[in-house]
Amino acid sequence: MDSWRVNMKFALCCSGSKGNSFVLQDDDCTLVIDCGSTRRHLELSYQKLNVILNDVDACLITHHHVDHISQIKMFKNTEVYSASPLDDCIMFHLVKPFQSFDVKHLTITPLPLSHDAENTVGYVIENGSEKLVYITDTGYLNESYYELLVGADYIVLESNHDIKMLMESRRPHFVKQRIFSDNGHLCNENCAEVLEQIVTKNTKQIFLAHISEEANTRQKALEVNTEALLKKKDCLNADLVIVAAGQYELVQGGKDNEEISHSANCCSLGME
Repeated sequence: MDSWRVNMKFALCCSGSKGNSFVLQDDDCTLVIDCGSTRRHLELSYQKLNVILNDVDACLITHHHVDHISQIKMFKNTEVYSASPLDDCIMFHLVKPFQSFDVKHLTITPLPLSHDAENTVGYVIENGSEKLVYITDTGYLNESYYELLVGADYIVLESNHDIKMLMESRRPHFVKQRIFSDNGHLCNENCAEVLEQIVTKNTKQIFLAHISEEANTRQKALEVNTEALLKKKDCLNADLVIVAAGQYELVQGGKDNEEISHSANCCSLGME
């Protein structure tokens, strides 16, 4: 691949139990990962990003829960890729774990995750110069994956819940058990453990995603993950930034993107 392809830019349009969608733009290629939320919210978000639906090269689906695919019909004229079953009216390319495929110049590798939805996956996206990791909705992350994730330029990883807040919430016991299980979601501490293993000096931006509005706070997620990363401060990029994404906040990132520095739920971990 051409070595000059170094201009990934991306945005979390929404992230959480009420809806999820992510946009990545790299040169002449535009990808969307998941299409949950309301049609109006997605349309407004894409409009702010200057994304035209007919110009989207591919829509990647992580799994078939409604908060990830509720607006899949918006992409009926787009190449859709999924490891899990979709609505019969949507044609899609079936992807398989660890079997990479290309969308234009981007190489995409699906990673199998542990969630209570059939064939849930995360994605590693590479352009020959940069690597982005996108992983949400998993109860744990297999350590054998770390080799594929280590040193990514950009990491989007769920930091779903604070265990104490989850257990003290009014949710039914079976819901708490589901979230806390190996087929549920990563808690703040689990997220931090993964980041400790895969973040290197090459990592420029980290986005904490799918943060629970009832069983977590963005500040807690930031504090736990920041504290863990500072243990390896000598291995951090001088410009590393970590952001806790909100449910409906449009959070942008990528090369030369200054928008994230204006977020109140953002922390610079770079060492002087």
